[in-house]
Amino acid sequence: MMARPSLFANTSCGGPDAAKKSRENRVSSSPPGVAGRRARRYRESDVGGAALERDTKEQLLMGRWRWPTLSIHGIEGAFSDAGAKTVLPRRVSGKFSIRLVPDMQPATTEKLVKDYLEAQWRDVVGSKYSLDVSMIHGGPAWVSRPEHPNYVAAARAVEKVYGKPPDLTREGGSIPVANWLEDATGITVLLLPTSASNDGAHAQNEKWDKRNLVNAVKVLATYLHEISRLVGPRPAMCKCAPPTAEQLAQPGFFQFAKGFKCKCEI
Repeated sequence: MMARPSLFANTSCGGPDAAKKSRENRVSSSPPGVAGRRARRYRESDVGGAALERDTKEQLLMGRWRWPTLSIHGIEGAFSDAGAKTVLPRRVSGKFSIRLVPDMQPATTEKLVKDYLEAQWRDVVGSKYSLDVSMIHGGPAWVSRPEHPNYVAAARAVEKVYGKPPDLTREGGSIPVANWLEDATGITVLLLPTSASNDGAHAQNEKWDKRNLVNAVKVLATYLHEISRLVGPRPAMCKCAPPTAEQLAQPGFFQFAKGFKCKCEI
């Protein structure tokens, strides 16, 4: 199995794009009748079903952005092509992933899942064959806060390029490097993708709109410009030792570094 960390970034990875209005907002601005056709087409082509799993928009977004998930990715063994063959496999394996949220640890989750599957195999299935459960890789959940100067600069950049402020969402994804970078550098990390909600990240038909490709370059350049305009930490949002008046009066690197190295809000 694979444990996927939960993200709270300025934009989402594979979810509604923070660089544009959310899908729901874009649909609601369409002429009458168009919104319904788009929603129906999304359910039939992207989701593959006539109905969504949640009854309300809030529950649907919570399930996509915030709650733990278990996703089955594939089963290997015997004959899996089109048609029918009476093949009895000597070995069958399956792969699934679990999205971890804050307060869930990979090692604890691995043990709970492994113990449960082995107990089901032994006590419920009652098979005499062996079962091997292992975690391929995992990473802890990562969460941050958009009040940090890093996020403020990114939000300004997105709004300048796209003309609208970004949507702030959580999103699951296998990006444990965010935690590793923060632990190694002591500096707040920001994820700033510019993908659309229907890009199908990692799928066979994954895409990236040309408009977002061009705007990604603009967002990055504008983001660096906005970082250069940062004037220092925000004492009201920081519980670290406040800088002195002389330090705050110094332009340049001190304010930049102090603002980014403050992690009390994490």
